[in-house]
Amino acid sequence: MAENTGITEPIDLVRLCLDERVLVKLRGDRELQGTLHAFDQHLNIVLGDVQETITTVAIDEETLEEIIQQTKRSVPMLFVRGDGIILISPPARGGV
Repeated sequence: MAENTGITEPIDLVRLCLDERVLVKLRGDRELQGTLHAFDQHLNIVLGDVQETITTVAIDEETLEEIIQQTKRSVPMLFVRGDGIILISPPARGGV
């Protein structure tokens, strides 16, 4: 891969995001946005200043339409177990 950035494994991309705001998508239609403070080889992570968004979909029994609800909460510090993580998105770097 890129020799000048020291990226040789996928976990190296996570290392570059330390102390940056990241978007983390989890199982169960949950998303977290927060500052990545720490991670390990299992992708357990510690996030600070976290905004959690939980999306739920219900069916209206009369009209059979989907009703999408989002619930948000703020958490000052959060430990996330790695096996629940689907995606970690680094912050945008530069304009396109």
